[in-house]
Amino acid sequence: MKRWVPHPILSIVLCVVWVLLSNEVAVGSVLVGAVLGLILPHVTRALWPGVRIQKPRTIVRYLAVFLFDVIVANLQVAVLVLGPKNRRKPAFIEYPLQLTDEWAIIVLGCTISLTPGTVTVDVDMTRRRLLIHCVNVPDPSDVVERIRKRYDNPLMEIFP
Repeated sequence: MKRWVPHPILSIVLCVVWVLLSNEVAVGSVLVGAVLGLILPHVTRALWPGVRIQKPRTIVRYLAVFLFDVIVANLQVAVLVLGPKNRRKPAFIEYPLQLTDEWAIIVLGCTISLTPGTVTVDVDMTRRRLLIHCVNVPDPSDVVERIRKRYDNPLMEIFP
């Protein structure tokens, strides 16, 4: 079975996304989605190294925290943009990495960049740090501690 469907979850997601994009639940649409779901994982097989992910509950909790943070950050950025300019304190922050797994570091960098008001500017593996730009930073140490507690520590559990 693994030979025909190397990534079953990806296959299902591709099929569902295709049906949603086609905007109709018809036999032809589902068949095209199923064919894409079977073919694309084989075409992209080289891009899927042996990533070992553990603790699915931690993944769900991580995603819930991330979605909550995105909603809160959207509101905070809206207040900053609509408020007086003198309240903004943009800054670059160096975040020291504890993570050792490359995929975990990629997920952390993407999580930071997808959260409104922050963006990962540089990943320096020799100095083991991320350079992050934040729209509003009253205290840089609070930002580092928040990232470590909310994202870094769960990623250490997910990617052993």
